[in-house]
Amino acid sequence: MTENSRIEFKSKLTDELEKEVVAFLNSEGGVIYIGRDEEKAYKLNNIDEIQLKIKDRLKHNISPSILGLFDIVVEEFKGEKVIKINIASGSEKPYYIKKRGMSEKGCFIRVAQ
Repeated sequence: MTENSRIEFKSKLTDELEKEVVAFLNSEGGVIYIGRDEEKAYKLNNIDEIQLKIKDRLKHNISPSILGLFDIVVEEFKGEKVIKINIASGSEKPYYIKKRGMSEKGCFIRVAQ
């Protein structure tokens, strides 16, 4: 599996999560994997805590509400647990990061690579 316009890999949870999710919501939807890249798995400590942080950040930092538009599951990849976030294409576009507002700094889309 390789990164493309519908798949994104992250070695760890970063401050860019909301930006990536907004871009998927405003486009065709997609999947973000945390704890892996195309070939390698990275150890994630406190996986339950990371899942809760993700849910909280997505619930409170993106507008309009995206409840029901994302799903978080844990999968195994090369002997490590990784987090998979499935994001649907949003039905109330445009989505944006609340603290940046509905502007070019808060609203993102995915483009083909």
